[in-house]
Amino acid sequence: MTRLSPAMLPSAAINHLLAQEGWARARLEPHAGKIAVFDAGVFALRLKVRADGLVEAADAADAATVTIRVQLSDLPVILQNRERAFSYVKIEGDADFANTISQLSQSLRWEAEDDLSRLVGDIAARRVTEGARAVVKNAQAVHQSVTENVAEYFLEENPLLVRPRAVADFTNDVTRLRDDVARLAKRIEKLKGGNS
Repeated sequence: MTRLSPAMLPSAAINHLLAQEGWARARLEPHAGKIAVFDAGVFALRLKVRADGLVEAADAADAATVTIRVQLSDLPVILQNRERAFSYVKIEGDADFANTISQLSQSLRWEAEDDLSRLVGDIAARRVTEGARAVVKNAQAVHQSVTENVAEYFLEENPLLVRPRAVADFTNDVTRLRDDVARLAKRIEKLKGGNS
């Protein structure tokens, strides 16, 4: 059994996806020998396309064909919206290669159920993945509920926050009162002038 070093893990995960999708390997084959660098500031992933359309870790000394720079703060947004992921990055180098990477990043999906079915069988794999989806869905619902309850508490019961509509209404009331006071002051001045 081949032992994977930490530098080989990303390429092994990507190759696992590519091995299941012949069309994806065919898209990468024309780019054999090219190096893509994914630079997130604190770390960089360097991958080289092999002749068979799979990838391997590239040497740091090898020049990048394309560099894709991303800010760590944008990663959650990118993971939520993979279709627009490349709008959050800066690309330098081979545009055709970058376009291929973009299309693959939008299309390749890990099918956990397929991988699990090889280990535990089809029925168990389906139940595990459905259970995992239910847990994620419930966690999201709980998160939403807690967020709404905390907001309601700070808006209604212990008002540390103010609703934007209440601020707008207050601002309008203050403006109206200021205008009324100004008109009243003018009337008072008029009355003083008429009595003198």
